[in-house]
Amino acid sequence: MQITTTLSANPTDEARLAEILANPGFGVHFTDHMFTVEWTPERGWFDARITPYGPITLDPAAAVLHYAQETFEGMKAYRHDDGSTWLFRPEANAERMIRSSHRLALPVLEVDDFLQAVEELVRVDERWVPANPDGGEKSLYLRPFMFASEKFLGVRPSQHVTFMVIASPAGAYFKGGVKPVTLWLTEEYTRAGRGGMGAAKTGGNYASSLVAQQEAYAQGCDQVVFLDAQEGRYVEELGGMNMYFVFDDGSIVTPETGTILEGITRSSIIELAGKLGHTVTERRFGIEEWREGVTSGRITEIFACGTAAVVTPVGSLKTREGEVPAPASQDLTMRLREQLVGIQLGRADDTFGWMHRVATGA
Repeated sequence: MQITTTLSANPTDEARLAEILANPGFGVHFTDHMFTVEWTPERGWFDARITPYGPITLDPAAAVLHYAQETFEGMKAYRHDDGSTWLFRPEANAERMIRSSHRLALPVLEVDDFLQAVEELVRVDERWVPANPDGGEKSLYLRPFMFASEKFLGVRPSQHVTFMVIASPAGAYFKGGVKPVTLWLTEEYTRAGRGGMGAAKTGGNYASSLVAQQEAYAQGCDQVVFLDAQEGRYVEELGGMNMYFVFDDGSIVTPETGTILEGITRSSIIELAGKLGHTVTERRFGIEEWREGVTSGRITEIFACGTAAVVTPVGSLKTREGEVPAPASQDLTMRLREQLVGIQLGRADDTFGWMHRVATGA
């Protein structure tokens, strides 16, 4: 793509930026610039540009507001100790967005164009990538997204589509250290069924989880567990994370995909655990197997993963039939977490070739 760049006339001053990066939170502050490119059937992708961050204008009849035709990605840029900036498996995000676009009847943004858009925005706003001199886990969270921007009311794929990338500095997900999350089992709500949009990263999947997440909060829990829509027996995923179950023989089971999101952290954990000598099986995993496995001691650890939290141990599970206690151990969970975060932040060797350099920091 030919990208034009218009720099902000009023960039965040260094004192304010230092204040933000000292305590960025998550999704609260945004960088000085954003990337935009548009699409029509006649022109393909056109007018690629980086401009100052600011509100966008949408017609009240914009198709996305009425038919929810949109996809997005979540990824991070990391500052290594030598000052260089890196992305973690960005091509996997690009490939997943292509799969999501096919499911939502949106045009495909090719992998190279996706990477160029993300990289150029990171380079322009590189000073927003936090450093971690204290051994922390700060990063720059990147949100590429695509939506139906055509002024049109009618149920058909949009003939005008906009792709954008925005960025937001992010602190460590867990303040005060990693803590097990408590879970609530919803038996009323599901995320997606066979043939649905469960494997696409689209806002509708997250919207459908919110009422169940409210239910979890009301029960004093951190996250909600969804079961399959067909039989209501098999564990699928949490509101925003994939799950793993560790057995006493060292083997690991994770629910199979098809109706759940194919998480990039999820696939990375599968590879990393395999390299550490653990057999990882993707299969259907019943809620009764969870209960019985913890009770018998066969399940020794449970953990969840996602872009924001990376890896987190799972504590107790609350259900209408009673509580399933937390497994006894977190050893492998924390080992996997340390290895993955170490690779992302340049503290461990990247033997998988996952990291993608964006800027040297020189």
